[in-house]
Amino acid sequence: MPYSITAAINRTFNRLRYRQRRCAGESQTAGTGFSQLQYWSNQIHNCSRIEASERRTMKQLTTILTVLYLSGLPIWFILLPGCQTSDSNSETGEPDSDTDADTDADSDADTDADTDADTDADSDSDSDSDTDTDTDADSDADTDSDSDSDSDSDSDTDTDSDSDTDTDSDSDADSEMSADVLSDLGEWLTSAPDSRSDIATETFAAIPLTAADAAEAERMLWDDLAEHIATTRQQEVETRTITHNGYTLRYETVYLGNEPEGGRSLFISMHGGGNATPDVNDQQWDNQIALAQSYAPEDALWIAPRAPIDDWNMWFIDDIDPMFDRLITNMIVFEGINPDKVYITGYSAGGDGVYQLGPRMADRWAAAAMSAGHPNSASPLNLRNIGFAIHVGGDDTAYDRNLVAAEWGDKLDALEAEDPGGYFHQVEVHPGLPHWMELADQPSIPFIQGFVRNAAPERVVWRQPERLSDRLYWLSMNTATAVTGQVVTATVNGQSIDITVDGVSELAIRMSDEMLDMDQNITVTASGQTLFEGAVPRTITTIYRTLYEREDPRAIYRGEVILTL
Repeated sequence: MPYSITAAINRTFNRLRYRQRRCAGESQTAGTGFSQLQYWSNQIHNCSRIEASERRTMKQLTTILTVLYLSGLPIWFILLPGCQTSDSNSETGEPDSDTDADTDADSDADTDADTDADTDADSDSDSDSDTDTDTDADSDADTDSDSDSDSDSDSDTDTDSDSDTDTDSDSDADSEMSADVLSDLGEWLTSAPDSRSDIATETFAAIPLTAADAAEAERMLWDDLAEHIATTRQQEVETRTITHNGYTLRYETVYLGNEPEGGRSLFISMHGGGNATPDVNDQQWDNQIALAQSYAPEDALWIAPRAPIDDWNMWFIDDIDPMFDRLITNMIVFEGINPDKVYITGYSAGGDGVYQLGPRMADRWAAAAMSAGHPNSASPLNLRNIGFAIHVGGDDTAYDRNLVAAEWGDKLDALEAEDPGGYFHQVEVHPGLPHWMELADQPSIPFIQGFVRNAAPERVVWRQPERLSDRLYWLSMNTATAVTGQVVTATVNGQSIDITVDGVSELAIRMSDEMLDMDQNITVTASGQTLFEGAVPRTITTIYRTLYEREDPRAIYRGEVILTL
């Protein structure tokens, strides 16, 4: 039978199955084969949750299938694989790259990117298929028997089929399924947040989305989250306090200039002091509040937080990161600040904090400015995609601050020379000036304010800091297996992503339509070896997870590939 007819039949069958679940739930089945098709069709025809025009269309399509069946055409050889469970899987292919498809009634295919089966590697999975794919590069290949014939996937390429694939029909079918997902998401969101089911267990969360529907899903989920935050965090914003794990962060705000289109810039400016009495650190806090007028960033909200402890490492204890994450999100929701124009600055002990938090929270900042601090154990590697300013007095010899600042300048010079698209920096060691530079560091403010964050940069360099992190930009790893000093470099080049790793055993690569064309196949390589090749579907599961990891509306990703290295 021509491939276009085969694909049309299977799309029809998948649509019937999905719409039947919307009406009756997955537990509702009746027989197998032809009787099941008729049963589902009748349920859909009488379902008030599906528009009348759609019910009529589905009934007509079912009639066509019935005629084909009664004419003696062997359509059930095509349809039955769609009814198989994961227990039907047969092992095939080579164990170079394995795709573990999420269990989903729309597609139960486990797909191997390097399979020896009759299916071309580029057609193993596609955003037109009904599969949410997680990829394991080193596990045994596990390919469902129906994926060999390509009969349960709307693949772009099929080496064993006629080339008359009706791509417009494929797209239309996906569009309808994707639209249904938005409808189900909207219904899920009508429940109170504390009474909702785990979205990862919802069937609709694994159905592939079109680019437009993925953007709409992002908007719906962010609007819902922002509404929840506005409802539940009003008091902490009014009292200007954030508490986490027994620590409390207080802060003061200063408004500068006007609110431009797109929102104000946000400056988080950390005071000095450190291992001193609370009253000394409070005085330093007051100084940092006053510096807003002297540094004078344009059209900004200046926030000067009070460190939660009175010690030398006050700005880089582990709990600072989640407190700053929450502070930024609160300012996005309550003050409308621009998420891509968030900057961090600090003086003295606050400068120590910038050396530490600049790299380890790099995907939060557009740029960072360090004044009169010391890096301790920090590394500049993660600064690839942000601007970074260093200002120190030439006579600031305590802890060799002046010498270390110059060393960091040399490191950043070398990094920028090796990677000309990144590591933009400004380093000034001011001759004759002591620890207090009498505002000679003020030029760092217009320098860093010239940067706007790119949440999906084409290249990411990620070194695990001492405080282990589960994510930097579009890379993610499990902190249970992460080790300080591990380095990952990942570069997007067209439809390919090339990675180099040092000491990393598992890595998740997130993707968005800003980075590459998610409607086409994507290849992931390392040291010349292909680790993954295929389509990466946009799903609610990934959108939801990446949104809630950061509560950042501009740092959401739509698809994910998990690699075992």
